[in-house]
Amino acid sequence: MTKPDGPVVGRVRDWYDEEGWGVIESPSTPGGCWTHFSAVEADGFRSLRPGASVELRWEAVEQDGYEYRATWIREA
Repeated sequence: MTKPDGPVVGRVRDWYDEEGWGVIESPSTPGGCWTHFSAVEADGFRSLRPGASVELRWEAVEQDGYEYRATWIREA
């Protein structure tokens, strides 16, 4: 998959507040994009809601069984 120059749009598939990670679906990251709370652009407690639309930047690396990892996320 070719990495785009800017953010892409995705949707939060799963989010685990107690563990601080989740998975985002987008056409640019087939199979899901692993994400950590530290990549979420937000003040205070960083969390995402399942089903929420987000913008993200990602990198192609193996992370916990996913081929992509988010490097930056914000709710759209």
